Amino acid sequence: MVPKSSKLRVARPTDNLAKITEMYITGLGFKLLGSFTDHNGFDGSIIGHDGHNYHLEFTHHNGTTVGSAPTQDNLLVFYIPEQDVWQQCCQQMQTAGFTLVPAYNDYWDVVGKTFMDIDGYRVVLQNREWTL
Repeated sequence: MVPKSSKLRVARPTDNLAKITEMYITGLGFKLLGSFTDHNGFDGSIIGHDGHNYHLEFTHHNGTTVGSAPTQDNLLVFYIPEQDVWQQCCQQMQTAGFTLVPAYNDYWDVVGKTFMDIDGYRVVLQNREWTL
C-alpha cells in the first residue's frame, strides 16, 4: 500500500522543454521546483506548488524526437470548485498559449473546459469539487 505521505510525480517527454515548462507555470500558476541538464542525456524540469503531494516533470532526451500526444484522451484534470477562481484559471491557460478545444469525451464539457498544449496533451479545468 502506498502511504498517504507519498508524493505523485507525473512525468512525460517533450520536444519543447522550455516552452512547455513556461506554459504550465503560467497557465496553472505553478513554479519551477527543480531542473536538470544532461542527466544521462536527459534535460528536465519539475514544476508544481510547494507543499503539494503532486508535481509534473517534463523531460527531453537529447537526440530523440517524441512527437505529440498519442490520443486526445490523455488528460490532466484539475477540479476547481470556486467559479471566480475557475474563470481566472481558464483565462490564464489561454494567456499561457494553451488552445481551448472541445473535449474528446463530452462529459468534460458539461462544467469544464479542455485546453491543449503545444504537444497535443490536454488539461481539463473542471468547475466542481471532486467527491467520492
